[in-house]
Parts: sequence; C-alpha cells; structure tokens
Amino acid sequence: MNKKIGFLAFAVVFVFLFLSAMYMHPFGEPDEKGMDDYFIENAQNETGANNVVTSVVFDYRGYDTLGEATVLFTAVTGVGLALRRRKK
Repeated sequence: MNKKIGFLAFAVVFVFLFLSAMYMHPFGEPDEKGMDDYFIENAQNETGANNVVTSVVFDYRGYDTLGEATVLFTAVTGVGLALRRRKK
C-alpha cells in the first residue's frame, strides 16, 4: 500500500513538473517590455539615481525593500536567540 502511494505521489509531482516545463516562457524573452522601457527612460529624471536598478529597488519599490529587510532582520534575530549559549 505504501509503495502505491509513493508511486502515485511521484507520478503527480513528475506530471506537474513536466507540464510546468512545457508551458514555461523561453528564457530571455519577456512577454511585455513596456515597463522595462519606462524605467530605463524615466528612472534618472524621476528618482535622480544614475543606476536604474538602484532606483527601482530603493525608490519605486521602497516599501517592498523595507519589508524584506524587516523579515531578514527578524530571521537573523530569531536564529541568534535560538542558538545563544546560556550561562549556568
């Protein structure tokens, strides 16, 4: 019985991965380039940054970056507290 369940789980995962690979977009060919062109043309004027990646990360997506930094800080703090040594 366990072998049948294991084989069925393997088959389901294999079919899912195969279908995902079949419907994937070709690498390096995005569907739409409008947003990319907008950032390249307007990033320096709107943000004052010379680097487009920096302007996207810190100006256009500032709250997202702040959230990621908060999650990272919380994870590091949790691991530090979990692995600390206690004095006897």
